[in-house]
Amino acid sequence: MKYQTYPAYKDSGVEWLGEVPEHWEIKRLGQFFEERREKVSDKNYAALSVTMKGIVPQLENAAKSDDGDNRKLVLKDDFVINSRSDRKGSSGVSPYDGSVSLISIVLKPKKIKPSFVHHLFRSYPFQEEFYRYGKGIVADLWSTNSSEMKNILIPEMPETEQQKIAQFLDHETAKIDTLIEKQQRLIELLKEKRQAVISHAVTKGLNPNAPMKDSGMEWLGDVPEGWQVKPIKYICNLIDGDRSSVYPNENDLVDDGIPFVSSKNIVNYKLTKKNLNYITREKFERLSRGKLIAGDLVITVRGTIGHVGIFDPEIIGCETGFINAQMMILRPINGLTDYLQLISESSLWQSQLDVAAYGSTVKQLSNEVLGSICIAIPPFDELSNFVNCVKRCCEKIERLIFHANSAIELMQERRTALISAAVTGKIDVREWDAPNA
Repeated sequence: MKYQTYPAYKDSGVEWLGEVPEHWEIKRLGQFFEERREKVSDKNYAALSVTMKGIVPQLENAAKSDDGDNRKLVLKDDFVINSRSDRKGSSGVSPYDGSVSLISIVLKPKKIKPSFVHHLFRSYPFQEEFYRYGKGIVADLWSTNSSEMKNILIPEMPETEQQKIAQFLDHETAKIDTLIEKQQRLIELLKEKRQAVISHAVTKGLNPNAPMKDSGMEWLGDVPEGWQVKPIKYICNLIDGDRSSVYPNENDLVDDGIPFVSSKNIVNYKLTKKNLNYITREKFERLSRGKLIAGDLVITVRGTIGHVGIFDPEIIGCETGFINAQMMILRPINGLTDYLQLISESSLWQSQLDVAAYGSTVKQLSNEVLGSICIAIPPFDELSNFVNCVKRCCEKIERLIFHANSAIELMQERRTALISAAVTGKIDVREWDAPNA
């Protein structure tokens, strides 16, 4: 609201633009670009990735094609956009010469500033307009081709004005991005702090003046007197999932029924309904083991190991459930569920599992291996108070993380709104000058 508007506006006749400054003209995108279709090899032109943050050298985790000789040429200042709707927002003006996948559209700007194009075509309204022109047979996956893209109507204005808008957005978005990075770093530090608090509590206790004793474990060191050090197999029943011929497959999944829990359902140390699959009760009844009851801990034991969540029927929406083959059930005795959940969030827990795991390519944990992991346990009459104290401390940190995430969301919304307002003429930045450093 601190930015002024243009003196006069007119109806653009284009829904995604709305009213635009009176001196702007509306023309087809194809008048400002030439499509670059030349095919090259990534041996001669380095592979680039088209990402939400723009055009960057190919990412290590990018899906790599075997056909490296069949790519599109990109030269510096070309605009590149991924044509697939499932990559919405992946685009930008390239700062490099290189090559991209054939699925991307490469445009060479003419009579329009590349720096302005970078913001205009990455704005939320344009992205929605671009994919509106797409075609496909799947409701949530389609592509927009270059011939359709050329028909999109965009604003034309003096080049000096384009340059001013680009400079303004470069400066303002850089400030917002810096603030977002600081909040993200704060979140990382808070998460480290949370884990450190838990790790210290479950090994050294809450009383810094408590007398200590040798745990008998080099990696665990001294623990408070009165604490016991026990293998997990002495305090939990370890239960594998059913791996017989009746194990559910994709054809057994239904929209509603008995929860079929997998590793994707553990988010931030909690078992959630997000992405939960279901099997019929009839199928569930045929399974011999791997069935969940309230208070069970489910743990990932293949691939990404050691992620733990508590099975809570109220959260999951069912009194029972079933684990998939990559998981195991820890069924604690003597009310140790909440304490074991704390243990699983400590750095010591993960380091011990990494040491104990076997498998050259895929890490795995067996009943025997997991059951032999030792943990330190406070006296049972102190356990409830201990867990509550640690949880209260963690809740304070979690509130700070929540506020930091909320701040990031607000800044991202502001960034999106500011770009949209500037490139569609809702604010006038022609007189804007970058403030002194």
